[in-house]
Amino acid sequence: MMNVMRNKTDSIRAAAKDASHERIVQAAARAIRRSGYHGTGVADIMKEAGLTHGAFYAHFESREAMLAEAADRAGAESNALASRVVAAAPPEQALQALVRAYLSEEHLATIETGCPVAALASEMPRQSPEVRRAATNRIKEMIDLVARQSPDWGKPGAHERALVTVATMVGTLMLARAVDDPVLSESLCRAGSKHLAPAGA
Repeated sequence: MMNVMRNKTDSIRAAAKDASHERIVQAAARAIRRSGYHGTGVADIMKEAGLTHGAFYAHFESREAMLAEAADRAGAESNALASRVVAAAPPEQALQALVRAYLSEEHLATIETGCPVAALASEMPRQSPEVRRAATNRIKEMIDLVARQSPDWGKPGAHERALVTVATMVGTLMLARAVDDPVLSESLCRAGSKHLAPAGA
C-alpha cells in the first residue's frame, strides 16, 4: 500500500515538475524573441513562469541550457505555424501563401511570437554552441519546408531556390522591423512578397 502511495506521489511531483518546465520554456521562447538572448534573464523568466528564481536549477543546468531549449521551442512553434499555412493552401499555391504570411503586417508586428530567425539572427554568432545547434536544426527544417513546396522538389535546384527564398524572407523581415519608417517597412515586405510570390503564381 505504501509503495502505491509513494508511486502516486512521485507521479504527481513529476507531472508538476513537467508542467513547471513547460511554463519556463514557453516564457523563455517568447522572451528571446522579444528581448534577444542578452536581454533574457533567468530571474525575469522564472517570474513570468510564476516560479521562484531558486527553482531554476531544478530544471536546467545553466542559462545556456535554457536558452537552447527556448531557441528550439521558438523554432518549432514558427515551423509548425508555417506548416499549417502550407497545409491550408492548394499545393500549387503553398509557397506563395507561406511567403505572404511570413511578410504580412501581422507577422511584422508580432515579434514575440513570430519567426525567431528574423528576431535573433544577428545575435546567433555570439551564442554558445548548444544554442546555435538548436537554432540551426530549426533553420534547416524551415529550409526543407520551403524546398518541399517546389514543383521540382528533390532536385538540386529546389534546395538552392529554398536557400535563397528563406534568406530573402528573413532578411526582408529583419530590415522591415529595423527601420523606423512605416512606409519603408511596408514597402520592403510588399516588394519581397511580390518578388518571391508574384500575383497569379
